[in-house]
Amino acid sequence: MAPVRASGSLMDARIVIDLETATPPYEQIQRQISSLIAVGHLVPGTRLPTVRSLAADLGVAAGTVARAYKELEGTGLVATNRRQGTVVAEPRHEEPDASGQDRSPPQEQPPPGALEVMAAVDHLINEGTRAGLEGKMLITLLQGRLSQRSK
Repeated sequence: MAPVRASGSLMDARIVIDLETATPPYEQIQRQISSLIAVGHLVPGTRLPTVRSLAADLGVAAGTVARAYKELEGTGLVATNRRQGTVVAEPRHEEPDASGQDRSPPQEQPPPGALEVMAAVDHLINEGTRAGLEGKMLITLLQGRLSQRSK
């Protein structure tokens, strides 16, 4: 597994593909972008990298990224059009029903402290990279610490 800095409008976020896990790469991409949207790291209107650009950055097939984007579009998290490319979508708001009640689902708020944790994880990745550690080793170290705490 190699952490890769995603290009363009994913800012300083890192999308990491682990080829040793049973989770397909498209699903890993989809989950990570969904998480970045959920915690507010990617806001509505943010343009995502092109399919080809992100695929090249991550070392995966363009079809893998296209499928991730298509899944995200199906959930309403992103929207794609020829002119703008793929952008983080505005939250959906449905029309009120006959009783005047808004039928749209409540907007999910990031859990308290989620942004701080994301920043700490980014810091951990940066420090590990500076120390010459690969992503797999960082995960092993983190898992070891977590298992020590749960005892």
